[in-house]
Amino acid sequence: MTEYLELNVNDCKHCYKCIRDCPVKAIRFSGNQATIMQEKCVLCGKCFVSCPQKAKRIRNDLPKAQALVAGDAPVYASLAPAFVANYPGQGIAQMGEALKSLGFAGAEETAIGATIVKRRFDAMVDAEEKPVIIDTCCPTVNMLAEKYFPAALPDMAQVISPMQAHAQSIRMGHPDAKVIFIGPCISKKAEAEDYPGYVDCVLTFRELSTWFAQEGVVLPESGGPADEEASGKARLFPTLGGVLRSMEKKNPHYSYIAVDGIIECLAAFKDISEGHLSNCFIEMSACSGSCIGGPAMSHDTGRVRGSSAINAYATEGDFATVDIPVDEMAKKLEFDVQPDPKFSDEAITETLRKIGKAKPEDELNCGSCGYDTCREKAAAVLTGKATLEMCLPYLMSRVQSFSDTIIKNMPSGIVVLNEDMEIQQINNEACRIFNVKKASDVAGQNVVCLMAPTLFFKALDGDGKVFESRQYLAEYRRFVQITVLHDKENSLIIGILRDVTETETALVARREAAENTVRVTDEVIAKQMRTVQEIASLLGETAAETKIALTKLKETLNDD
Repeated sequence: MTEYLELNVNDCKHCYKCIRDCPVKAIRFSGNQATIMQEKCVLCGKCFVSCPQKAKRIRNDLPKAQALVAGDAPVYASLAPAFVANYPGQGIAQMGEALKSLGFAGAEETAIGATIVKRRFDAMVDAEEKPVIIDTCCPTVNMLAEKYFPAALPDMAQVISPMQAHAQSIRMGHPDAKVIFIGPCISKKAEAEDYPGYVDCVLTFRELSTWFAQEGVVLPESGGPADEEASGKARLFPTLGGVLRSMEKKNPHYSYIAVDGIIECLAAFKDISEGHLSNCFIEMSACSGSCIGGPAMSHDTGRVRGSSAINAYATEGDFATVDIPVDEMAKKLEFDVQPDPKFSDEAITETLRKIGKAKPEDELNCGSCGYDTCREKAAAVLTGKATLEMCLPYLMSRVQSFSDTIIKNMPSGIVVLNEDMEIQQINNEACRIFNVKKASDVAGQNVVCLMAPTLFFKALDGDGKVFESRQYLAEYRRFVQITVLHDKENSLIIGILRDVTETETALVARREAAENTVRVTDEVIAKQMRTVQEIASLLGETAAETKIALTKLKETLNDD
């Protein structure tokens, strides 16, 4: 299937906002990547508008349009009536001149085709052709019926759109002409290709504004709409209730209802499919505020200013139009998509169990995954449209559990403080070091209840530096090696404590043993020195006595 909306995978940040905003959940998330399921998409453009990363892109048909204009056949622009809101102060005359400068043969208002279509609607209501008649001007609404509400298809008016009717009108006057429709809608691109033979190319207002910029075309800043002679009540079509405001509504047996916004359209289709409505004509627009709220408006003037500009531009009466035979205005809508498979309660319950939702009260239905309920999310997992990890509470619990397990079982003590020095987290080892029975006993208290906060204050004021210190905690009779760092991004101060009591005790014991050995050695040396001195003294006395005795003996011998 043709991709009218494309995804830039490099820009996607997996925030799931597109899934949350997609009214029909036509976005698959698998392989860590969001993908638009073209066969289920109704081209409402909600994902394009809401994507915070601008990762969605509308298919660019500007080169095709430029090639058509450069060709031999004359090219006429069918300009959607919402142009008055998109290009404030411009009328069809000014826009026609600007488009001719791009190479167009001429420009007309799509409101001419809207006049033809609204007359057909009035005729259907007057003839009471169906109990419920839903207009078929919005291709997104048509796709909603075709893909999701087959029971409502018989109630669709099955009438060609203003774009198609106007293209027929142009070709009746210019048989060899090419037609380029320009408007605020993405789904018109699909309508043009699903019903060939009407429009040759569709541009959005965004693309037209880009073309103007490329060619240096500047629209006049003042002057106002300059088409005083044209009468165009059908110019109201792009406003809320604009189709009804342009119709005659002569049949008193019918009520006339305007529904805008795709969520309201879904609710209306549900009521219609269940047979809750009768004798009514329903104008449906998928965009909030109708076409002036289209996803491809290039200037956001807002619903109030946009509606005001269109109301001022519209006039009483109708455009002069060609007659198109009723059978040539018919458009067939058919159911073309099979719904998602249904799964048993057991399969859904088992899937929920895998993400920690074992009981109904575990089903938070927070919507962060993009689905309205946990059971819808579980069904999406079973169809391959979603993954278990898309559940934010489940993912957070896994991350928290993983983080807690690591911190809880670290061999070092961990103390996490906020910048007010209040304890946010303390692990098992830190509880042991500080003789704390359980972490909850000190959670939220100032760190001073455990130890002096000096080092923590240094880290707080230290421009992100890491501080290390070896301290003796006398109260706990422990030596600790402390590393403190300041996590500025998360406003936390983290203390990592390593119990080095055994090491320090061993060092002290070795130091004391060494000192004792030195002392004993000194004593032994001193004692040995004293002994030597005593021996020397005794030896000295004995030698003297011996000398005296021998001298006397010598003298005696000499006398003899």
